Amino acid sequence: MKHSIKKGFSFGLTSGVITTLGLIIGLDSATGSSLVVIGGILTIAIADALSDALGMHISEESENCHTTKEVWTATASTFLTKFFFALTFIIPVLIFTLPNAIIASVIWGLILITTFSFFMAREQKVKPHQIIIEHLSITILVIFITHFVGDFIRIFF
Repeated sequence: MKHSIKKGFSFGLTSGVITTLGLIIGLDSATGSSLVVIGGILTIAIADALSDALGMHISEESENCHTTKEVWTATASTFLTKFFFALTFIIPVLIFTLPNAIIASVIWGLILITTFSFFMAREQKVKPHQIIIEHLSITILVIFITHFVGDFIRIFF
């Protein structure tokens, strides 16, 4: 896989999973509304994917060592990957009740992070469990923090 595609894919997948999980956990805790959660997922899939893609674009340009094609490939890869993976979190919300959709989404997100971390570790020729534990720990931390932020908003506002 080309470096610029790999860079955009890895950033887009990770950001798509963690940002979307954090958002839906927080929105569920604050509102308990499926409609609000779906709106949040669509917002992340569009606005945040475009924002991350622009961030990748500027980051690649600022390194001053990539061709225009490499910059745009990383940009497109970031957008498409984040957009796609963020949208996958709508499926559980459309199929299940919101509490079950949240559980399914957390499981889906942890599977995605674990799988990507495993393949990344194998490519780097390092023990997968160390990278998987590191990445899952950060993901789980985001889940807990956004849950408590949502609770705080629901209680105090």
